[in-house]
Amino acid sequence: MTAREQRLEAPHRRLQPGSRTFERVVVAGYKAFAWLISHIPPAIPRVILGRAAQLSYLLWPTKRRWSNANFGHVLGLPPGHPRVRQTALRAYMVYGRYVVELARLPKLAREHADRLVSGSDLDAIHRIWEESEGGLIFTLGHVGNGEAAAAGVASRGWPISVVADDSSFPGLFEEFRRTREQWGVHVIPWRNLREIYTVLRRREMLALLIDWGYRADGIPVRLFDAWTTLPAGPATLAAKTGSRILPITLQRKADGQTFSITWADPIAVTSSDPAALQTATQEMADAFAASVARSPEQWYSFKPIWPAEAEEMERLARRAAAMQANEPGSG
Repeated sequence: MTAREQRLEAPHRRLQPGSRTFERVVVAGYKAFAWLISHIPPAIPRVILGRAAQLSYLLWPTKRRWSNANFGHVLGLPPGHPRVRQTALRAYMVYGRYVVELARLPKLAREHADRLVSGSDLDAIHRIWEESEGGLIFTLGHVGNGEAAAAGVASRGWPISVVADDSSFPGLFEEFRRTREQWGVHVIPWRNLREIYTVLRRREMLALLIDWGYRADGIPVRLFDAWTTLPAGPATLAAKTGSRILPITLQRKADGQTFSITWADPIAVTSSDPAALQTATQEMADAFAASVARSPEQWYSFKPIWPAEAEEMERLARRAAAMQANEPGSG
């Protein structure tokens, strides 16, 4: 594989693995938490976890600063504006609800997946998949509940895989993997590039999260009001496998229990030239921005998405221009 392929799916800054004892404690704690959550009415832990998440925002200055900067970009307001703070607090409450849903997932009947998302939405996605020369790459952010979409697709018997991080807490990754596999969703560790390519060359579906946090080595895009980067993986994979990219959004409905799927136009990446990769990734960024703008409080990525320095943003703008000119080394 080329150097570009080898760095495709490293999505965010990684924690160094901790001790085995600490990891075992984390896994045991999660199992106990999931057991408890599945045996009490969900409304209770939703409120408790939502308030706990909000408390972490209030008491954790670094996380609060990152969140305010992110929502400031989304709302077009200074990070200290009251609306920014209110939106961030609402997003942390939504995140608490998502954690409860994730913990309860193993105890739900697989047939329940049919009710999580609209059947007509899935039928439309199936037609897009059939029209793709290769596989279909879903790109999405931490909006709504991506697990619901994956479970809904898998409930139809369609082959879908998701790429996940197995490096920081392998034991916890294994717990999540087993949960998803129960619903028919195949999980691929992010370093297993051979399997990622194999899935797409078999014309299957692959889901990739794109809002893990700012990385200087991603592809430069303009997102909301400023330059940042998104991962190189989706566009590169699409170019090399003839797959199409479908940016999707899972929006929580008013009932709080089910989700609607919306999507932008499919993106075809015709070559691996820097200009083609940057154009496709910018289209992904535009679709992602539109999905977040519809319901900012449903977005729960709390890592810094934009670089903090204006000089870095200017460097990214120059890189984007160089990529559009197909200058050597610009990708």
